[in-house]
Amino acid sequence: MTLPIDAVSPDPLSAEPAPDTASARRFRIGAHSLPAARPQPGLYIVATPIGNLGDVTLRALETLAGADIIACEDTRITRRLLERYGIETKLVAYHDHNAEQARPRLLARLAEGGVVAQVSDAGTPLISDPGYKLVAAAIEAGHRVIPLPGASASLAALVAAGLPTDRFFFEGFLPPKSGARRTRISELKTLPATLILYESGPRLPESLADLHEGLGPRPAAVCRELTKTFEEARRGTLDVLAAFYAEAGPPRGEIVLVIGPPGAEESSAADLDVALKQALASLSVKDAAAAVATATGLPRRAVYARALALQGGDG
Repeated sequence: MTLPIDAVSPDPLSAEPAPDTASARRFRIGAHSLPAARPQPGLYIVATPIGNLGDVTLRALETLAGADIIACEDTRITRRLLERYGIETKLVAYHDHNAEQARPRLLARLAEGGVVAQVSDAGTPLISDPGYKLVAAAIEAGHRVIPLPGASASLAALVAAGLPTDRFFFEGFLPPKSGARRTRISELKTLPATLILYESGPRLPESLADLHEGLGPRPAAVCRELTKTFEEARRGTLDVLAAFYAEAGPPRGEIVLVIGPPGAEESSAADLDVALKQALASLSVKDAAAAVATATGLPRRAVYARALALQGGDG
């Protein structure tokens, strides 16, 4: 298989590689080693995979290989991506703990006409990650800032949750302490949008309990380890999910929690009834509940109970 260079670097932002570093500006896809043009000077905000290293874009690979330096949160994590694709660009650490010292050096590099690529440990930089101050400072200094879109855990979870996507609100992490968390949940209660939250495994059961108390039985999805080997999306109402994790215990891995907007619980219940009635027209209660539970991702026990109610004429 031969990859055409035109397919790898189609945008007009690239210039010819500098003679002294051209030999190092390459990246590898499988057995193919490809040249990377040195982009025009500026700060490139590069999205990287959230788990599966195959999710990186060709433009991101070319930019990372063509840049003068890559600013990253943890050099050990970013180095795994670079090693996978044979990229030798120098890495420099830029994170919350060294930002005040590192930012002036990166801005100085930009002022010299340098090409700086900024990445986070995973996903799109600046989304619940450090880095926006560097972007703001670069803009203020008159440097070009070029975003390279790609993987995002929040958007990946949103499109897999099966909840309304026409309007959504990204909250990030709720406060770790229950009192402050409940206060924040009450502030979010009336937002007419699907909510997207990040949460840690150890805090998930408590957070779900507080969310159910503050928001009621809204439909939700716990999306865990997206794009990774043990990827999972567990869907149900907040009360069902809170009960499940209270019994099962804290899950492992990276977690995104997606919660339907106010009123979505009613439409979700109506959709469930429609699906069950259609299935019950040709299947037994048990088989209809199993089919709908598989299709919706809802807990089988809850779907079976609703199927029994509908079959008995209680719905």
